[in-house]
Parts: sequence; structure tokens; C-alpha cells
Amino acid sequence: MTAPESSYGFVSFRMKPGLFRDGSRSTFESMNSVQLIGNLATDVELRDVGQKEEAEQKKVASFLLAIDRGSRDGGADFVWITAWDRQAELCAQYLGKGGRVAVVGRLKSRTWEQDGRRRDAVEVVARRVEFLTRPAGEGTQDESGGEVIPFETATTA
Repeated sequence: MTAPESSYGFVSFRMKPGLFRDGSRSTFESMNSVQLIGNLATDVELRDVGQKEEAEQKKVASFLLAIDRGSRDGGADFVWITAWDRQAELCAQYLGKGGRVAVVGRLKSRTWEQDGRRRDAVEVVARRVEFLTRPAGEGTQDESGGEVIPFETATTA
């Protein structure tokens, strides 16, 4: 931050774009932010992208997430999620249809031509995917999906 400048009776500061006076980041830089919790409606599809001649190809995982509307009418909204690189590999390894996840990411829109018609889609590019259910076979769950934690009653002497 530089010294203040006087400008017609009030003080203005010259600062780096996107920073507040205290040096913290502006909220406008992270305006395109989405947080969702839902269940996978499809299995995770893992693909390699990029040129085959490249030393390192990027990996991308995509899956359809069903998000409960939470209204009296019920129903769900379906959103495509994409995750990249190591996160994509982890999603493909540990997630399956029906698994519950929390996703933090950004919206991205795409447009393409298919059969002579213009198609549009909005997807979420994941910055973070948090697994909210255990992979099959790990731990014990009751019929509501909650984890069963065994315990012993305390005995008094």
C-alpha cells in the first residue's frame, strides 16, 4: 500500500486491485462461488485430456449431482460436477452412485453445436470435494445411513 493521496477534500488510497486497506482479499474476486451438498446420480467418469504427446496429461472426473430442493413439493435439481487432476483421481477411486458429497467450486457455462442446434450447459468446476459417506465396506451403518458406534455401559463398583 502506498501513501494516501488527497483528492478534492477526501483521502483516497492507491492499492493493488482486489485488496482492501488491511490487505485482505476483496469478496468480488470470489463472487463466482458455489457450495452444494447432494448425492451422486451417476458413477464418476474419469478421462484423460490433452495431447497424447504431452508428458503429463490432465485427468478430469465428471458426475451428476442430485441436490434435494427441500420444499414441500420435493424433487431435486441435477448439476454436472467436474473435478481435475488428483482430486479427479480420488473422486473416481472413492465415489460411486448414491454417495453423498459436499462440493465447493465455481460456475462455468458451455455452448456447443449438436445436430444443427445450439446447446448450452452450466456446470460446477470443483475446487474441493468432501466425501460425506464412507466407501462401501468401511464401518458399520444403521438403516438411516448414520454410523453405528459401539459402546459399553459404565459399571459402578
